[in-house]
Order: sequence, then C-alpha cells, then structure tokens
Amino acid sequence: MSLSKYNKKRDFKQTQEPKGKVEKSSNKLIFVVQKHAASHLHYDFRLEMDGVLKSWAVPKGPSMDPDVKRLAMMVEDHPYSYKDFEGTIPAGNYGAGNVIVWDNGTYTPSEKTASPERTLVANLKKGRLSFVLTGKKLKGEFSLVKLNGKQENAWLLIKKNDKYVNDTDILQKDKSVISSRTLADLGEKKEADSDKENQTKQIIKKTAKPAEFIKPMLATITDKAFDDEDWIFENKYDGYRTIAVINPNEEVELYSRNEISFNTNFKPIAEELKKIDHAVVLDGEVVVEDEQGKASFQLLQNYLKTGFGNLKYYVFDLLNLDGNLVTKLSTLDRKELLKILFNKYKFSNIFYADHSIGDGIKQFELATKNKEEGIVAKKADGVYLSDKRSHDWLKIKTANQEEVIIIGITEPKNSRKHFGAILMAQYYGKRLQYIGKCGTGFTEQILEELYTKLQPYFITDSPLNEKTGLRDTIQWVKPKLVCQIKFSEWTADKRLRHPVYLGLRIDKKPNEVFLPTDTKNTTEVKKEEKMDETTQKSKTENDYDLKVGKTVLHLTNQNKIYFPDDKITKGDIVQYYNEVADLILPYLKNRPQSMNRFPNGIAGTSFYQKEVDVEKSPSWLKTKKIFSESNDADVNYLICNNKETLLYMANLGCIEINPWNSTIQHIENPDWLVIDIDPDNQDFTEVVKTALTVKEVMDELETECLCKTSGATGLHVYIPLGAQYDYDSTKILAELIAKEVQSRLPDTTTLERSIKKRDRKIYIDFLQNRHGQTLAAPYSVRPKPGATVSTPLEWSEVNDDLHPSQFTIKNVLSRFEKKGDLWKPVLEKGANVKKIIKKIEDRDRG
Repeated sequence: MSLSKYNKKRDFKQTQEPKGKVEKSSNKLIFVVQKHAASHLHYDFRLEMDGVLKSWAVPKGPSMDPDVKRLAMMVEDHPYSYKDFEGTIPAGNYGAGNVIVWDNGTYTPSEKTASPERTLVANLKKGRLSFVLTGKKLKGEFSLVKLNGKQENAWLLIKKNDKYVNDTDILQKDKSVISSRTLADLGEKKEADSDKENQTKQIIKKTAKPAEFIKPMLATITDKAFDDEDWIFENKYDGYRTIAVINPNEEVELYSRNEISFNTNFKPIAEELKKIDHAVVLDGEVVVEDEQGKASFQLLQNYLKTGFGNLKYYVFDLLNLDGNLVTKLSTLDRKELLKILFNKYKFSNIFYADHSIGDGIKQFELATKNKEEGIVAKKADGVYLSDKRSHDWLKIKTANQEEVIIIGITEPKNSRKHFGAILMAQYYGKRLQYIGKCGTGFTEQILEELYTKLQPYFITDSPLNEKTGLRDTIQWVKPKLVCQIKFSEWTADKRLRHPVYLGLRIDKKPNEVFLPTDTKNTTEVKKEEKMDETTQKSKTENDYDLKVGKTVLHLTNQNKIYFPDDKITKGDIVQYYNEVADLILPYLKNRPQSMNRFPNGIAGTSFYQKEVDVEKSPSWLKTKKIFSESNDADVNYLICNNKETLLYMANLGCIEINPWNSTIQHIENPDWLVIDIDPDNQDFTEVVKTALTVKEVMDELETECLCKTSGATGLHVYIPLGAQYDYDSTKILAELIAKEVQSRLPDTTTLERSIKKRDRKIYIDFLQNRHGQTLAAPYSVRPKPGATVSTPLEWSEVNDDLHPSQFTIKNVLSRFEKKGDLWKPVLEKGANVKKIIKKIEDRDRG
C-alpha cells in the first residue's frame, strides 16, 4: 500500500490530517496506537517501516493477555507525521470522527539483527511480524500474524508471554499519552454498535455476486468430552440442520443438508431472515423448544404437522458474506464475523449460537445437567470443509439417539392398527446391518401416517444379507426412509435396547446412516471401569473363525482398540479390508509385502516385518524368496493375492498395506513411477498446488498421471509405466520431473531429503522409485487418528477443498461404491519413458 492511496482518500482542505510524504526517525523506529471514534470505535495500530507507518485497524483494541487474539485489518500506509495527529476529522470526510494518541513509543524486532528495519520489512512480506514494544501502556513482545486463506488484509495481533503479561483490560487506560484527553473530551461520537459494523465493512468488500447453497460440513461422533484451548465448544441442538441462503430483495431460501427446501416448513424463520440486507449463507439448526426452553425433536415433528410450537433458528456459522466465501477463514474468525453481522439486527426467533473456548468438560457437564442432546467441539483454527465429515468437528452426545433406516414392519397385534413395530438397520460399509425393532413411541395418528408413507416402498424380499431371527410376520420395506430413535444402550451384539420412535428425518438420506464403531454397551463400560488389568485384557479379547473361500481364518483380539481417540478396533480394520478386498487386491497381486505391524494399535510400538517364517505360517500363504539389499540376504516375502491373505495380514496388526512397485514376474521393472508430495505442516492448499503442478508438467509431456491421498499428510501422484523400464531409468525420470516441478515452485518446495535442511518446505520425494521401496497402497488404511484411507481421486477433486482427513474407514466405502475403482489406469499400458526423457532434454537444450 502506498501514500498515494492515503492522499487520494482525503481532502486536505477540509481535514487537518497531515499530507502524505516519506519521513524517518533519526534513531529508533517508532510505533503509535490511535484511538479513533469514526463511524465505529476502533484502535489504529501503526509501525514505522520504510519511511511510512504500516497500519492496522484493531476493532477491539490491543490486549496484554496472550490468550486474547485481536483481529487486525491492514489498511493503507499512513505518513510518518501522522504519529502525532489528534483532533476531529470533519463529517463527510473519510474516517470522520475524533482521534487521540492512545499510546506511543519505540519498537524493535524480536530477533537480534544487524539491520532491524530490513528484517521487519522481510517478515512483513512473509506474513509474520514479531517485535518488542517500549510504550507508555504497551510493553513487551507482540506478534502480528497474517491469516492464511483470509482476505489479504486480515491479521491477528497477539501478546507474547513475558513479564509484562496482564489480564487486566488495558483499554481502561483511556487517556491520550500526548494531551491526557479522552475521546469524550473531544465529544466522542457514540453509536449503539460501537466498532462492529466498521469491522465488517473493512473485511468484506461488497460485490454483486449472489449467495448460493453450500453443502454443510459434518461432524464425527466421539464419546468423551475434553478440555483444549485450541478448540471451541457449542451446544448440540436437537433439530434440523438448516442452511439459509439470503440475497437482498429476493426470497430467503432455507435448505436441509441435502438441499431439500425448508421454505414452507419453516416460513416464519425465512420471513424474519429478510431483515438481513447482505448476501449471506448461514449454517445452523432449526428447533422447537418447550416452555422451559429445551429443544425437542418430537415437538419439531409436531410443528411440521400442526404449525404450532416455539420455532427457533440457532446460527453457528457464516459461510458467505456479500458474495465472498469465508469458508477458508478459521472457525473463530467466521463466528466473529457472524456475531458482527447479527449485532446489526433485532431478531425474535433467530439467535447467534454462542460457544466457550477450551472448557469442553464443563460445557458437557452443563449439557448433561440441563438434559440437552450434547455438545459439538470444533477446532478453533479449522476451516469449513463443505460436504465433508471431519475430525475437526466432533459430536459428543449426552443422550443415546441414533438415525436409523426403516427396512420393514411387523404385523400388528391385539388392538393396534397398521403395524406392530418397525425393523431398523444401519449401513456397515455397503452392507445393511439389522440393529433391532422398535414398537414404542407411536400414536394412532403416527401409525397411520407412517404406514401410508411406507406403503409405496413395500417389497417381497429382505434387503438384508443376514437372518433377523424374528418370528414375526414381516412386511419388508425398501431402505428409503430414515427416522430418529432414542434408546437406553447398545447390546453386545449391536442391537438397540429400549428404542423409542421420535419421528422421520426428512433431511437425511439412507446412505448417510452408518453403524457407529463405538457401540459399546454402557452397562459393560461401567463394569469395565472396575476391572483390574488382567480381567480387562480377557474381556477385550474376542476370537472367532471366519471362512473365506476354502480357508478358515482364526481372527484374534477383534475388540482390541487400535485407534484410542476414535474407539476403532482391530475388528473394524479387519472388517474394512473384508469389504474393500475386491478394490485393493489388483494393486497387491504378485507384489512382495513389507508388513508394518501395529500389534497394540497406533499408540503402541510398531515394527516392519519382511521375512515370513514359512515353517510357522499357514501352508496356504504364498511367499517368494527375493534378495533384500537391507538384509543382505534372500528373504521370504509374503505375496498377497487373495482376500484370506489380506485379512491374515490385518489380523497380524497390519493397519496399512505396503506393496512393492514391481511384481515378482518383473521384479526389477516397476509398474508405476511415484512422486510423493510430503509436506512439513504447510497449508494443504500448497500441497494441492504442488500436485497440480506435477499434472501440469505431465500434461505438457502428454503423459497420463493419477493422484491419491497418502492418507497421512500428503498426496501421491502415480505415472503408469507397464513394467517396461528398470528402477534406475524410472528414478532418473522421477528426478527430472521433481526438478521441473520444484523449479516452478521454488518458494514452497524442495528436493532436500534432510528434514532439518528443508526450511519447512514441501518435500518432492522422487527416491520412492528405488528397488524395494514401498508406499501405502490405494484403499489402504493409515495408522493415523481417524483411521484415514489412502484414497484415489479424480483430478477435479484436487482443489482447495481437499484434505486427506476427509477420507476414513467410516465414510469411504459409500464413496468407492459410487465412484468405482479410479485407480485402474495405473495398471494399464504405461508411458514411454525414453520419449519423455528426450522431450525434457530437448526442451532444456532449447
């Protein structure tokens, strides 16, 4: 920003503000903070740099508390002489209102350097300034940190921990350090909303682009509340998730999470939202509350039928404001903007959904005491992942409620009409699993209405692969309708105990209703808490035999927890590979396996096993003796060509599956070339950019490539080779490609193998293309929180919304069923490596 912008905004015939020209301090660099009552009160934070005052508007003012992070909007540079400006900017002029010099002094960069100003300028460009203030009020170390993904002018002002830290509100010291006057002494301009609207105006530039529906982000269920200062905690509302799309002078549109219109159902909410004169997209929950203010799903069901009830809309997120997507902002920043927006209006049935920071256990205990549904934990710095279920949002329920699919009804008995009970199921992967029947919670009217809705879906055959064991006369139903059930607990055989029908979910699709992985009987949990270690161990063991083809597998310890935070068991991993076998096996066939075993889950010690003890292993296992350079000897490698071997490996504790790049038929010739994009905690959008640059290079070389998530932190790009070339040739090509990509992204990527020397850049690893190297196979689980899966992608999905955490064993099976095997081309006819290398060499010579 230049002083010409400052000058252009001001009429110096009317305002006493100094004209802009470059000046410098003769000695130390200065800073100044001016308190400014313009249309709304804020504080202007200014740092001398390059002969001007680099300036940020801080709506809530500085704080001496490190836990308080203030939003700071970078504005145009101000002239050095502005440091002493106090007085009134006349009405009709830019920034009209009163100004005092609230604080001033000198400052230095936190790091010792021969050229302080040059260091500060360089750090400003990097988006992170750390400095020490020596002022009358502000003292000690502070940081200004640019918000990634936000509008280019948004920063955070943060106090660092030092001897000057204080949680007292320093803004109470409200007098000028030059004149000892307050703004009131200048006739402070008072506004009802103080600094709120101005902040919104600075952050959001109005455009004509209309707001449109955005599919909501989804939360993952967990069973335990926690305290963490990096998380916020909100109430969980017992209602319908509702996206509101508002465009001024148009009808307000209300949608379910699946874009079903709620306009008719929730017309009073839509009418009240017309007060908002911005183009916005809101995310929240519509509920009906009883006289005590408690939300009830049953009351909401009654409202949909009768129109009677205390309808309310609790809004917890803002996704678009004035045509600007704000999903890339952090959770806290989006909520700050939402609060600013809502402070402009007086609503009667629309509410800002408040939150606490760090105190999850306390908020959960309060929700339990008030008999509320639970809480939702959200990463404070997390972005909004549209249409993704993420571990950045966690649902923690106080009561047992589930969404279930109706798959049948039983014949009515005695005086009951229409049907006796509904049969319930949930998906486990792509398979429906029966979870019990429910005959409670129905009035005569509900029985008639539900029967009428089920009739069009009556079918002859059961949609289940299993027998229910019921003796009732059953009318089977297509799995099309979802309802809400409350219950006392899960039984050991995964049935709902004491279920009560609450109502249909018109906002949920059956393929979104999955069997939870942590369905442990609550009575058993209480008993387990009292068990000693020996008893506990015997309790968690769960061995059984599974016949796969002609082979009988003895599966052990299936209840052992492998993922502690997610309560995912060894049995869940075995079941996942059982479901995904047909997809993963083509990429394992005839390939030596390097087994990475986690016998005690991801929190325990793991080890690699190459050698298979043939004498002690089942005779049906296939092995191949291959020379291992690292072992300097022939090794019997396991070959995984069938489901029974895959499940055998999973039972050994192989959470991830790591095949060679070549098969035993062409052991020196890999079937593909791999570019492993390995970040060092960078913004994942930079990882995406790197992958797209690999594709750009391969497109120029007229060569196909495929992309998958690593399942951990990075992306893998594969180039099919068809086993035409040896590892040495492949590695040469991989290095040429990596060098070309790095040359196009020099500021964010590196070829430096040493982590210490990478300078926090993304490592483009071409060394995976060596004899004996392995990477996680497509469709492989990874030993990471959430049980993420290495997932093949369409190139259109490799965009700024992508993150590996989106794909876990809880949701990928439905994706794979829908998308099919996106990885097939990797085994088809390969690229012409010699032709590609010649093209690169010709281009380099040219």
